[in-house]
Amino acid sequence: MICIDYFYQLLSRREYSAYELTKKAKEKGFEQNDIIEALQELQSKEYQSDTRLVESMISSYQGKYGKSVIKRKCREKGINADVFEQIWESQAESEEPGELDDLKAKVMRKYKIDDFFSIEPKTKRQLWNYLQYRGFNPSELLMQWQREQEEAVE
Repeated sequence: MICIDYFYQLLSRREYSAYELTKKAKEKGFEQNDIIEALQELQSKEYQSDTRLVESMISSYQGKYGKSVIKRKCREKGINADVFEQIWESQAESEEPGELDDLKAKVMRKYKIDDFFSIEPKTKRQLWNYLQYRGFNPSELLMQWQREQEEAVE
């Protein structure tokens, strides 16, 4: 099997970053020159694209995880932080304001929150940890949800 055929086989199942493909090909015993040529051919035909992979990851993880977690997952796949930031900014411009509504509903159910202004300290600590673990900025989100609650009352 030649390197490009191996890459076609891998890419037929899911998206891979260039770093992941290179790593897998080296483990399989392919020569560095063959790997580079195969990657260039795949990228010229747009069969492999780190940009497309980042866009896909952001769209599938957004709302479930915050920016820092998604960025870490991209970094684990060998994607440059600059590429991630550029795509994140471009998608942030087109994002809808109610994108975190599912997370808000889940948090309200999970911690039995009716009012974001009167959260018990223990519950607030748990909520803070929950949001932080998933890569969100808890203080920003809580302030945003409090503003939304004020607007709903008015």
